[in-house]
Amino acid sequence: MIAEITRLSKKREWNKKRLLADLIELIAFAVMLLFPDIDLTFRFIGLFFVLLLRLAFAGIRYLASRKNEKKKSKAGKIVSLILSAMMFVFALMPAFIIKNYKGRPLTGQYTPMTCAAIMTDTSRTEQFGQDGSAREVPVHLFYPAESESITDHSLPLVIFSHGAFGWYQSNISAYQELASNGYVVASIEHPYHSLFTHDTSGKLIMVDGQFMQNALTLGSSDAEETEREEVFKTECEWIELRIADMNFALDTLKSAVSANDFSDWTFTEGDTEQFETVVRLINTDKIGLMGHSLGGATAVTVGRRDDISAVIDIDGTMVGEQIDFADGKYVINEEAYTTPLLEIENEKAHFDAIEAEKIGYIYANNVVQKNAVNAYQTYFAGAGHMNFTDLPLISPFLAEKLGTGEIEPEQCTDTLNKLILDFYNCYLKGQGEFSVQEHY
Repeated sequence: MIAEITRLSKKREWNKKRLLADLIELIAFAVMLLFPDIDLTFRFIGLFFVLLLRLAFAGIRYLASRKNEKKKSKAGKIVSLILSAMMFVFALMPAFIIKNYKGRPLTGQYTPMTCAAIMTDTSRTEQFGQDGSAREVPVHLFYPAESESITDHSLPLVIFSHGAFGWYQSNISAYQELASNGYVVASIEHPYHSLFTHDTSGKLIMVDGQFMQNALTLGSSDAEETEREEVFKTECEWIELRIADMNFALDTLKSAVSANDFSDWTFTEGDTEQFETVVRLINTDKIGLMGHSLGGATAVTVGRRDDISAVIDIDGTMVGEQIDFADGKYVINEEAYTTPLLEIENEKAHFDAIEAEKIGYIYANNVVQKNAVNAYQTYFAGAGHMNFTDLPLISPFLAEKLGTGEIEPEQCTDTLNKLILDFYNCYLKGQGEFSVQEHY
């Protein structure tokens, strides 16, 4: 550009040099693919197509201008430069925002694998849809690849629920760590509550805009009594949907294990055989639940089922235990919580809960802990809400916008995953005694 701006080259000369430059760019990118961290996944696929299209258009323009003796204007060169720069920045945006995250080191002897399907709940109509279709619940299984060396019906099952406008991979390093240590993990999605997912027709389902807006704005601690009652009603709608999703996923998985029944399942090509292999591994007498944020709240309430052996709430307010709102106060389920429970909080939430107890504010987590038969509680110093997902390792930029603390992300994730594994090893496998520090 600097060389060309000082002279008035003919259009055919300009287009010839443009063609050569675009060819060199594509060759340079091809060479870069040989190095680590650059590939043709979504981080760089946009750049690849931009380079390909630029080369194709440059070739067409060169052929069309071979006899064009007119001068290429300086303004045209500058506009070309600006448009090219904008195009490259746009194409590289995923690479700027998303890191080349490949998970955390695993401690188990097995290699994690995954497969996916969609469960269709014919007993429920999709409340977000307009066509009267049944509610669908996508499920992603993580399991040991070495299934042939594992005794049938010997692996505990852990079901995970993501947070508001989260996605099924929000805690993927935890699923992989569990699978490497001999667990089957089912990460379920809640359509219209998850950031994006797909239905059985392959249609992309984005998060519901109203739900996302409400989730970002509700729950103000200084809300008026009437506003708090509206918050309660809205949260009831959210949690009822998610509880129904998790109960359905749990019952459908158990049916698949006991009767090899996949009548409510829709598989992607090639995954049917994988699912049949996985369900033969599951021990439905050893089931754990966990979730992050609203997913943690879902796990806690579903965890009252008799067939659940352990529950982990990862930084979630237990709104499913709020059974009413009367006289300006929440009414919390006082029934004893008998399932072993591990509650993990961020630092601010922990001290807010202590302050709520001091001033007499009825907070669901405090009530459940008080009435729990076997419960543990800890917090992570310097952690924010999103530090309890893999997002700070996947996209530090997005995680910071949604709320992170000063804690080192790798340390936080590894410590969290070890707590999860130790808790389930104790209560699902009967290995050792579980203990937890006051904070980490």
